[in-house]
Amino acid sequence: MYRVLRGEMVKADITIHELALKIGITERSLRNKINGATAFTWNEVLVIRKIVSPNMQLEELFKAA
Repeated sequence: MYRVLRGEMVKADITIHELALKIGITERSLRNKINGATAFTWNEVLVIRKIVSPNMQLEELFKAA
């Protein structure tokens, strides 16, 4: 599970539904990825960082718990 990502989403006031729409995947797919059931693509990682927390290091934002 990506707890840091979830925390940064809260700080950025963006829901899973909104983020899924912005990166072009379903809400269910995003939930699976955040929970660690499936992997993020490199492009998704880059777009998510740009939307959620552009100044945070990728390693920190996508640190698996």
